[in-house]
Amino acid sequence: MSTLRISHVHGEHIAVAAGGTEILRYVYRPDPEPFESRKPYAHPVRTLAGHTVTGYRPNDHRWHKGLQMTASHLSGQNFWGGNSYVHGRGYLALPERVGSMRHDGFPVFEAEDDRLTLAEDLTWVENGGREWAREERGIVLHSVDERAGAWALDWSIRLTNIRDEPLVFGSPTTAGREMAGYTGLQWRGPRDFTGGKVFAPDGAGAEELMGRQGPWLAFTAEHDGTDGHSTLVFAHAPENLDAGGAIHPSHWFVRSEPFPTVAFSWAFFEEFALPPGESFAYRYRIVVADGAWDPYRVAAHLEGLPW
Repeated sequence: MSTLRISHVHGEHIAVAAGGTEILRYVYRPDPEPFESRKPYAHPVRTLAGHTVTGYRPNDHRWHKGLQMTASHLSGQNFWGGNSYVHGRGYLALPERVGSMRHDGFPVFEAEDDRLTLAEDLTWVENGGREWAREERGIVLHSVDERAGAWALDWSIRLTNIRDEPLVFGSPTTAGREMAGYTGLQWRGPRDFTGGKVFAPDGAGAEELMGRQGPWLAFTAEHDGTDGHSTLVFAHAPENLDAGGAIHPSHWFVRSEPFPTVAFSWAFFEEFALPPGESFAYRYRIVVADGAWDPYRVAAHLEGLPW
């Protein structure tokens, strides 16, 4: 295991390094452009060998920023960023619909030799300035394993509706666009992940996995400029897929082309409502690894990382 080095530029970001490589930068001072939905994000994210595995403000979608929590369709507002999908009219630039997430503080900030644990309080604010939801976010970086060439990031959310009416969660698919169910925790990969290999426990690829359910999927690509591959594994905590444990079932939104992205979609095919005063919670895990892993190696590694 590698000893972590953690630095905090107060009001801006937290950086974590292992073995001389910065492997995570969590930016909680939002970027200035409101149309991109101002909110915290993780970028750059790197493997232990120093390969960058997140993209930031790509020219096709400037609002895609590394790893970020989103909600593309929420009671008429867009907490994803960018254009909003309107049935029968397509994607439109509607800046008055774009909301934001405000960082309110870190009630927990625990830095250990081999682990960083953060609890973050956030407020979801609609475009007119009204506060709609309180979020308790958990970020835990752990299991830095130099022999395996991998480390893990756990990301959790507990969201509470503070409006006096329900919050309704949806996606472009629930609004009428087929197979565009993106919303929830989203990863955008760098350009060298375009055309990369996507697989699940049964070996299914990106096209087969779109809109499906499953405990994990992996995304492997070969880097430009340097020799080597990287693998990212996106995994659900067991309760996310339990009909009795999650408020709404999750499905994969995944593309390898024309650009690389994965989202843990909580409203792919159907809307769901969160009543006033009530909460929902999800937990996710992302494993960041050097090398081109196969399904057997992914499964074995995940088994060694208990929840």
